[in-house]
Parts: sequence; C-alpha cells; structure tokens
Amino acid sequence: MHTLVFLSTRQVLQCEPAACQALPLLPRELFPLLFKVAFMDKKTDVLRELVYSWPFPLLSFQQLLQECAHCSRALLQERLSTESMQAVILGLTARLHNPEVEAGTQPSCRKQALRVLDMTGLLDDGVEQDRGTMNVWDCAAAVARICIAQQHGGGVEPGLAPVPVPVEVRVDLRVNRASYTFLRKALQSSADSPLRICCRDLRAEDLPIHNTMALLEVLDAGCLRRIDLRFNNLGLRGLSVIIPHVAHFHHLASLRLHYVHGDSRQASVDGLDNFRYFLAQMGRFICLRELSIGSSLLSGRLDQLLSTLKRPLESLELGFCALLPEDLHFLAQSSHAAHLKKLDLSGNDLSGDQLTPFQDLLQAVAATLLHLELTECHLADAQLLATLPTLTRCASLRYLCLYGNPLSTAGLKELLQDSAVQAELRTVVHPFPVDCYEGLPWPPPVSILLKASINEEKFARVEAELHQLLLASGRAHVLWTTDIHGRLAADYFSL
Repeated sequence: MHTLVFLSTRQVLQCEPAACQALPLLPRELFPLLFKVAFMDKKTDVLRELVYSWPFPLLSFQQLLQECAHCSRALLQERLSTESMQAVILGLTARLHNPEVEAGTQPSCRKQALRVLDMTGLLDDGVEQDRGTMNVWDCAAAVARICIAQQHGGGVEPGLAPVPVPVEVRVDLRVNRASYTFLRKALQSSADSPLRICCRDLRAEDLPIHNTMALLEVLDAGCLRRIDLRFNNLGLRGLSVIIPHVAHFHHLASLRLHYVHGDSRQASVDGLDNFRYFLAQMGRFICLRELSIGSSLLSGRLDQLLSTLKRPLESLELGFCALLPEDLHFLAQSSHAAHLKKLDLSGNDLSGDQLTPFQDLLQAVAATLLHLELTECHLADAQLLATLPTLTRCASLRYLCLYGNPLSTAGLKELLQDSAVQAELRTVVHPFPVDCYEGLPWPPPVSILLKASINEEKFARVEAELHQLLLASGRAHVLWTTDIHGRLAADYFSL
C-alpha cells in the first residue's frame, strides 16, 4: 500500500518538465520522497535536477531507497535501474561543473553544499546483470570515470570560482585483475579532484601481491570498514607480506581472508616465523568486530589467533579450517563467545570428538547468536538429535544453515518440531534428506551429497510434509529451503 503523499508525489512527477520547474518551490522535506519516486519510476530528468539542487549535505541511497512510511518497496534489495543511476551521475557532474550551486548563489539552491553522496549497499548477487540494471562494479566504474575526467580537464572551467567543498562519493569496490588498473587510477585521481572516491567495503579477487599492496596504499583509512581478500592463494608467506599493509587500517571493522591456503602447522622455521608475524600484525587492529579466515588450516592454533585480538569479535567465520576439539573448547571459553552474533563452522567435521566441544560452544554463544552456518559438518541424525537441546537454547537465532549434512526426513521433522521454541527463527537452509537419494552409500561422502541425483517425487512429498508441519505450528512465516545460493544469509553489518 502507498500513502496519499506517495501517490500525490507520483502524480506531480508525471509531467517531468513542469516538475523540474516546480522543484525550487517545493518544501525541502519532500525531496527524499521525490528522489525515491523519481528513481523508482525512472523519471530521469527530475532525478538529475534533484541531485543538481539537492538541499542537504548528505544524499544516501541506503536512507532514500529503503522501505519507508510512504512505500514498502525496498529498492536496494533489487537490481537498480541503469537509467536512474546514470541520471544521478549526470546530476552530480552538473553540480561539479557549476560551482555556483555549491556556493549557494543559484535560485534553486537551498544554501547547502552537498558534501557526501553515499552509494554503498547496492545489491551484488553474483548474477549476470542485464543492460537495464547496474551492480556494484557498474556503479563504481561510473564514478571512477568522472574522477578521471575531472583530472584531465573535465572539471570546472578556468575563470570560475572553485568548488568550495569537495563531494565525497562513498562506494563499495569490487576489484579483480581486469579492473585493477582502472580503479587504482581513479582512486589516485580523486585525491585532487572535487569528487573524492571513498571506499567503504573493498573486495579484491585474485590480485597479485604487489597489486593488492598498491591498491591498499591509495585507500582512505577514515572511510574503509571492510577488507575482503579472496581467491589469492597467498600462503602464509604471501599473507605475511600483505598483512602489515592491511593492519595499517587500525580501525577496520571487518577482515575477510578467503582461500589463503596457509598451513599454520607446517614445521619449517619460515612457516612458524610467518605465522608469528601474522599474529603480531593481527594485534594491531583495535576495532575489529568480524573475522573470516576460511580455508586456512588452523588446527590447534585458534587460541593463538584469537588471543592476539584487542576486542571480542561479534562475527567469526572459520569455514574449512580443519578445527580440532581443543580449538572449539578454547573458543567456548574465550571472551569472544559471549559476544558472537554470527558463527560459521562450515566444512569442519563436528561428528566425532568435536561434537561435545561444539555443543559446549553453542551453550556459550546461546545468549547472543543470531546466525549459524554448519554446511558440510558431517552431522547425521544422531548428532543433530544430541545437539538439539543446546541448539534450541539459542533463543535469538534467526538463520540456521545445515546444508550438505547427511540428515533424514525424520531428523528434519524433529528439528522443525523442536525449533518451535525459537520465536526469532526466520530461515532454515536444510539439506536434501538422505532418504530422497537413490543408492546412497553410508556414511555418504559430502561430494556424493552435493552431486548425486535426487528423487524429485520423494523430495516433493517431503517438502509438502514440512510445509504442513510449519502451518500446523503457526509458523508459516519461517522459510525452510534447500537454496544454499540464495541471498538469504545476512551480512554481519545487517544483523
């Protein structure tokens, strides 16, 4: 449902030329809703004029395109229109070419300088985009092109007053080998440009070590909250080269290191020295709240890693780290346990000697845990049933992922019934039941569970039964799904 104010605003924007002329006469309080409606309906002329004459210091996509009192549609959860995004960029460019607007001398100006354009938080679902939509990369590239153009004479013409206050454009950057040179040039150009790029979240994929370090050197430490390095195959030696450049950002809130392939257990002197050096650098972070260090062999060394940190973590991802019982025991006893909102132990075998320490860990995090991922943890019905009394004590849990575990239909039904006490639970990502496979060996290897064919007819019956159980218990709002690749898992900063 839309409010009368929303419907009236939409009607006003039907005739774009008249709407553009009327903007100086409209109350500034209407500008946020005007922006959302113009963006939603692709009223590009109005949108460009709105940015050009924006009367507030901040223009934030996350504030303006979210669900609001007038319209329940949350545009940031969708792919954003290329036309609307380009209109915003053109409006910003027009402001940069006309410093009188920033100085407050234009009749349309509300005597406020636009200081920050926040374009962070765009949907990046990994699905190939079409020409009609923009993703994180497209947005960053559009802003980068303006910065480079400004540096090469595309800015304010000689003789005009300079822009008194530079516009800071906040973006999330996704960098790979193909885009590295272009984006680094744009970041360098923006340092002396009236339009300054500030990266909030950096995701670098498969970059050589020297490129990663060069990229980090041109980022603004005051704006950066997350560094995400993935698919780099660094090893401990490479990581020890990069980590001091990362640790330069003392106030970093989130550090994600994926597929480092560093074995902290290697007996060589160099290996031990590199691991000690890595630990020493980790101690430089004073604001770190999220740490993800997946696919790095930390067996028996988790205590050394977590003990170096200055403050308790709220999000910890240790997927495929070959954790041992003593690692889980340490985590349960550590200061981090009482603060964890998100925990990912995927790919660690929790079925044997690790089961009891894992249950102790669940007990330790029960008061705060919101998000739990246990993909491919070798949990069969017996282990799940033994863990349910502890798992259901996690009263605030919203998301549970058990995909890739050898659970039966009976085990899933038991989980569904026992989890009724978890009032906050909204999403359960469950595996295909083992009784829906044909000729499955036992115990089934994870590779078989992920690749073997499913009897679709059997699984359809199971889905129907689970749905009926949810309806019967008054929990139709809880999503039970096998969609491991959907956008269901919450980012730490959205918890």
